Amino acid sequence: MSKITFSADEKAAITPKIQRYLLEKLDIEVGSFDAEFLLDFFAQEIGGYFYNRALYDAQAALQQQLESIQDTIYQLEKPTESRR
Repeated sequence: MSKITFSADEKAAITPKIQRYLLEKLDIEVGSFDAEFLLDFFAQEIGGYFYNRALYDAQAALQQQLESIQDTIYQLEKPTESRR
């Protein structure tokens, strides 16, 4: 797995959320630099867990779509003497 990184625009969108969360939930006020540092820490240390969960969810969605396609194909089959 490649390193999880965020663009400058993504960091600009995420860091205020971290700042707000820390202030509202923990009564800790941090600057943008500290919030970005915390974001980098989370991306490095636990980002893989979120990434893997997203892959599992995507795989489950794909499997569901494949089952739907298989059902549709089965319904399209014409009657013959032998059927799979």
